[in-house]
Amino acid sequence: MKQAYIDTNILLRFITGAPTEQAAQARALFAAAERGDFVLFLDDIIVAETVWVLSSFYKFSKKEIKQVLISILANRGVLLNNERDMLLALTLFADMNVDFVDALVSVHMDRAGIPDIVTFDKHFDRLPGVNRIPPSEFLA
Repeated sequence: MKQAYIDTNILLRFITGAPTEQAAQARALFAAAERGDFVLFLDDIIVAETVWVLSSFYKFSKKEIKQVLISILANRGVLLNNERDMLLALTLFADMNVDFVDALVSVHMDRAGIPDIVTFDKHFDRLPGVNRIPPSEFLA
């Protein structure tokens, strides 16, 4: 079966509908994947970049981003290596009001069984099961 990774620009065209011609191609691509014509692979880093562009440039809310990306992941022709992790990270991102990458890191930490993170970023305090440690304390 034909398969390929997809890039951030494909997701952005599909989600935003602009520019029109590229958006039409992206819609056709996702429709064909849904029919089972081929498989599209989506990498964590592509999702992270998409989240960043949607929030910073297009001013989507965290909840809007979560909803639109979860709907794309529901496409049976779109596969993600760590779909469970991605869904959990999107939920933490939207519900706990943290940066997406921080949410994804916390999910990876949980999977690895490492609750501690050395950081100055106090947003990690919002994430369940994460123990934020400033460098000075970690060095002690």
